[in-house]
Amino acid sequence: MTGSSIDGRGGDPESRAAPGITAGGAVFERLTRLGVDIVFVNSGTDFPPVIEGLAEADAHEVDVPRAIIVPHEHAAMGMAHGYYFATGRPQAVMLHTNVGLSNGATGAINAATDHVPMLLMSGRTPTVEADRFGARTVPIGWGQEMRDQTALVREACKWDYELRFPEQVPQLLDRAHAIANSTPKGPVYLSLPREVLCEPCPVEASASPPAMAAAEITAPPELLQQAAALLAGAQRPVIFAQRGAGSLAGFEALARLADDWSIPVCQYWAVATAISAVHPMYVGQDPEPWISEADVVLVVDSLAPWSPDMHRLAPGCRVIQLGPNPLYDRFPVRNFRSDLSITSEVGPGLVGLELALNEIGDRAVAVDRAAMVDRRERVDVHNGHRRDRLAGLADDGDDRPMTKEWVAHRVGQAIRGRAATVISELGCPLDALELTEHDSWRQEPHSGGLGWGLPCAMGIKLADPDRLVVATMGDGSYMFANPVACHQVAEANDIAVLTIVLNNGGYGAVRNSVLGMYPSGYASKGDEVPLTGLSPSPDFAKVAEASRAHAETVVHGRDLVAAIDRAIRVVTVERRQALLDVRIVD
Repeated sequence: MTGSSIDGRGGDPESRAAPGITAGGAVFERLTRLGVDIVFVNSGTDFPPVIEGLAEADAHEVDVPRAIIVPHEHAAMGMAHGYYFATGRPQAVMLHTNVGLSNGATGAINAATDHVPMLLMSGRTPTVEADRFGARTVPIGWGQEMRDQTALVREACKWDYELRFPEQVPQLLDRAHAIANSTPKGPVYLSLPREVLCEPCPVEASASPPAMAAAEITAPPELLQQAAALLAGAQRPVIFAQRGAGSLAGFEALARLADDWSIPVCQYWAVATAISAVHPMYVGQDPEPWISEADVVLVVDSLAPWSPDMHRLAPGCRVIQLGPNPLYDRFPVRNFRSDLSITSEVGPGLVGLELALNEIGDRAVAVDRAAMVDRRERVDVHNGHRRDRLAGLADDGDDRPMTKEWVAHRVGQAIRGRAATVISELGCPLDALELTEHDSWRQEPHSGGLGWGLPCAMGIKLADPDRLVVATMGDGSYMFANPVACHQVAEANDIAVLTIVLNNGGYGAVRNSVLGMYPSGYASKGDEVPLTGLSPSPDFAKVAEASRAHAETVVHGRDLVAAIDRAIRVVTVERRQALLDVRIVD
């Protein structure tokens, strides 16, 4: 391209000889070459060279990613998180100095816990006070200076650095993108000082092809063969899957191997669907009785596959851990047993494990077929009780107080047969939805950075406009999501998400945790558990209506199904956002 120098020394930009656009503009141009099509941005006074670079790129018809303005940093991080879920491609977030980065830090923690690759960038206040273009010009240039700004996100990021020279833009972004997308995936951080962003970036540097490829790890065949031998020879094997199956191929492979080998699959505290709710070997989310009787356990990409304080392995049980970081070395304390640790992206790992199990079957190695029959019969009995319980939700009268499970059952019925994804942040519980498809469910990361659900749903919908995306969350989670900012972004960008707030007037997760630890304590004896109430509840429908959303408050169960149907019609036919404020009891 032919660009103009942005050096701040006066004169007509169109008349100056130009080695290239500003480094701030070159960042966007380079992201295009890396396959990034969206940058989620919250700008500040460190952004003038970025903004000027974008304007210059537009003037010269240079292809750059679409910049979406998100007026709260945590929402920007959540949208990038969801956009990755829908596309499988790392996206970029650009924030404002230390104060913007601090607001985005929770999103970085969530992304790290969820293995979401993300290029996180923020400006840095100028280090010089005068006599250099880009020097401090307003008092916040002093107030926002930090000795170690990166410390705000360093523990959550795989790699971090600071741009020192404009010609480094392509090199550093290439490296950042490759590291973020390498096994195990995760966020990276690049600090962008304003003085450097103001300098011109050479055209030849910005236009070169990407110089680094991501390193994806797949399991060695010999380790998968060992795992297959353990599972095939087990009397009481069980599989724990918490973070999904990695890909559609992995989802299908897990379904087949669990069925072929009659292995129960448990999704304890699942954050993504690994198996269909109606699969004959799916046993729900309770580890018991499977874990205490198991002789071989396969853990598929699970940060906390069970709770050691409540669930105990049988003596002599062998445990296989398979995932992109099977020992989760980012977490100081995680002492789950692992007799065989297999590092692999989850989808290819499950496909490879199925092949290894098929080889055992093909060789007709002695396998205890009677044990397989016994396992299937025990699962059938267990699932009969589980199905009866779920069927009871359908029999509950419409005039009873609504519960999360009952609402989830009604939502599941309403979306059945549609290409849909349900996001739950302390919202609709998984099993009551009875979902059957890959990528039909996402729950908040186990890091628990609240406010993730609504913007994550928006990111998925932005990437896949024809998918029905339903964001379900508690009233506390909805307030954490900066809903005014989220609804504004949704309206501005035609993001038609259906939001369902399960409103119990308080922090239900905190209240339940207190009562679980102190069932007969003082907190249990009062009318309200201290520090958990959120009454009086705001009128959430009016919050959404401020951005021209369709919004309803549902108090009676008899009105819920019709309200859900109306809201689905709004988001699928009218293509605009909708919100239901559903009043529930715990």
